[in-house]
Amino acid sequence: MIAVDLAYEEFGAKDAPPLLILHGFFASSRNWRSVAQQLAQHAHVYVLDMRNHGDSPHNPVMDYDVMAEDVLQFMQARQIVAAAILGHSMGGKIAMWFALNHPERVSQLIVVDIAPINYQHSFNNIINALRALPLATISHRKQAEILLADSIAELSYRQFLLQNLVLKDGHYSWRIDLAIFAQTAPNIAAFPDTTQIVPFMGSTLFIAGADSNFVNEKDLKYLFPKENLIVIEHAAHWVHVQQPAVFMAAVINFLQQK
Repeated sequence: MIAVDLAYEEFGAKDAPPLLILHGFFASSRNWRSVAQQLAQHAHVYVLDMRNHGDSPHNPVMDYDVMAEDVLQFMQARQIVAAAILGHSMGGKIAMWFALNHPERVSQLIVVDIAPINYQHSFNNIINALRALPLATISHRKQAEILLADSIAELSYRQFLLQNLVLKDGHYSWRIDLAIFAQTAPNIAAFPDTTQIVPFMGSTLFIAGADSNFVNEKDLKYLFPKENLIVIEHAAHWVHVQQPAVFMAAVINFLQQK
């Protein structure tokens, strides 16, 4: 199991308590820049690009074991003994698995709209739609957005995915490796076997969107007995985007309870 050196963005005073932010599948650190800038008033914030995302290295292995090791290597390289960790979706699963395996490294845990379970949904349709885009003939991003409309109905989600489309020397290409994503997507929907794992006894906040169906409290307690679940109204999976003020208040309040 070989860790990679993760790209990252950094905000806040270096003598403030460390906070790591881990993004979701298809996302990157830039999606959390606004949140990080606000949290920088309370913490020294590192927003990581997970492997195969953003500016981090590509690697054909992508599962929660290796991604948790990436986080450990990141902390060791910066002599971060323990940190608060906030993760959304895939990043939330990385954060949970990291906390379960390295509890002494996690001062506080915040998990956004995801649970430590195997999900049945598939990413195949999304990945196939992105792979089918005729990049050689696309002259502007709006064109790509229109071509995706039949496969991915939600405009905001299309725009989110297309942040991975980059223009270089007059030609569009993917920042992400869609072949790796296709191969490893089942790992992302799953969660590692926890039958032999010791529960994480640290302070844990779960934040879920009321209009999302990803989190059921019965799936949380056995691994995170000190969990507190906050459900935010008028929000779905992208809680931090759909209800930013309520989300930020919940996170800051939790961090200040330390």
